[in-house]
Amino acid sequence: MPALVPAFARIGEENAFAVLARATALAQAGRDVINLGIGQPDMPTPPHVVEAAVKALRDGHHGYTPATGILPLREAVSRDILRRLDVAVSPESVMIVPGGKVTMFMAILMFGEPGAEILYPDPGFPIYRSMIEFTGATPVPIPIRERNGFAFSAEETLGLITPRTRLVILNSPANPTGGVTPKAEIDRLVAGLAGHPQVAVLSDEIYGTMTYDGERHHTLLAYPEIRDRLIYLDGASKTYAMTGWRLGWSVWPAPLYEAARKLAVNSFSCVNAATQWAGISALDGPQDAVAAMMAEFDRRRLLVVEGLNRLPGVSCITPKGAFYAFPNIAGTGWKAKALASALLEEAGIATIGGPDFGVHGEGYLRLSYANSAENIARALERMGAFLAERRA
Repeated sequence: MPALVPAFARIGEENAFAVLARATALAQAGRDVINLGIGQPDMPTPPHVVEAAVKALRDGHHGYTPATGILPLREAVSRDILRRLDVAVSPESVMIVPGGKVTMFMAILMFGEPGAEILYPDPGFPIYRSMIEFTGATPVPIPIRERNGFAFSAEETLGLITPRTRLVILNSPANPTGGVTPKAEIDRLVAGLAGHPQVAVLSDEIYGTMTYDGERHHTLLAYPEIRDRLIYLDGASKTYAMTGWRLGWSVWPAPLYEAARKLAVNSFSCVNAATQWAGISALDGPQDAVAAMMAEFDRRRLLVVEGLNRLPGVSCITPKGAFYAFPNIAGTGWKAKALASALLEEAGIATIGGPDFGVHGEGYLRLSYANSAENIARALERMGAFLAERRA
């Protein structure tokens, strides 16, 4: 067997899928498993979106599309950004991609190479670090701290930038913590970036529609002073319960758009045509299903936080965004990954250990409340019984 190039020894993975596979195997063996691990809405895609895809197929949309996506969908993305975020974006700067990860992949490939440094949130989405290491660049973690409400610190982030820094990755609302960074902190970061013109920014805003308690999402697209080096990441997976459709989009500055287009041509050619027409229906159609989903997530959010704070050795701040809780389990005496494994194997509860999201994730678990309130209540009851019986 020929040897792989060394870069493949450095590539990681998203452990949530490994936990999902194990939870599925246990369920198939007859175990009652409650999955609070995977980050996908448990609601179906809105019916009008499904119907738009069916109509597209019946209307003959079976062929290739432009690598950058069909113009009507890019125009719909522009309208959505203007409507939600009050920012004007040209459809010519929008690229349609098969899921949010593709934008990360492209951006990190563009700026990652041996000798370069890329800053990324920690705890954060594991693919950030995986792809940085794959390119040979040095990953530099930005600590995301509970004492800051799991918002990034502008001062701490700017202090990590060196002459070798090529890209800074930001994520708010955040996976895995549910943290939302306030506007004042973003203002300070953007002001500080003026002194680092060589640094590009990737803003992962895939959870941008998912905030609570009157919290507003503040997009980095709203800062004209960095638009010439800002890559914006978004998509349909979370907002419209379309994880399996693989539909994402990004906004690129003009100097990078052609490079992104060439990467698209060389990798996936184009996004599934019917899915793109469904995306137009999602963005331009009624948003009632989104509002209903968010109301249900809000109800579950309060349920899970209240329940976690009743558990022995566990504390949990209230997340302001996304659909994750990130409880502090240091008081249990357990290491996070060991506790996550024991909860799955012995109590039938799938969670993700904090270290799967970075070195600063030790002492925490991620729980997704994209599951029914009834299942969340059952899971919390099991966790309480487990922790009462099994002190580390």
